Amino acid sequence: MNESDTYRIHPIGYIRRTDQGNQLEIMEAYQPALKQLEHFSHVMVFWWADKHDNEKSRTTLQTQPPYAADKLCGVFATRAEYRPNPIAMTTCKLLEVDEANGIVKVAEIDAFDGTPLIDLKAYFPVCDRVKDAHIPGWLSDWSEWMPEEGLGL
Repeated sequence: MNESDTYRIHPIGYIRRTDQGNQLEIMEAYQPALKQLEHFSHVMVFWWADKHDNEKSRTTLQTQPPYAADKLCGVFATRAEYRPNPIAMTTCKLLEVDEANGIVKVAEIDAFDGTPLIDLKAYFPVCDRVKDAHIPGWLSDWSEWMPEEGLGL
């Protein structure tokens, strides 16, 4: 890899998980970017899997995922945090947006407390869903829809 092939990502805030719920705390410099977000039902949250930002996780290219322990999968065929660049994404139901204080309350997110946020994108069904999606048969016991509450970590 060339030095010119290196990219820099800076957090825009952090995920906070408490007994009172889940929220995204947006840094003051980025709070103006929240304008009009409250009009959407969902937001795609891009986060840095910082607990897997290490040489071992970044060089793990195949795994037996916990939801299909009998299958060897390339990490690009999983949602695992360990991957060459530990970028993760969760589509979350928006509960409340407090632009003035930089707080976005979401129903659920599959990230740890303190996880760095790297971007938010409003969910647009025309762009972000597909009509005839399918998954492998060995994942057929998975629900068709992600629960919007109660996952917990």
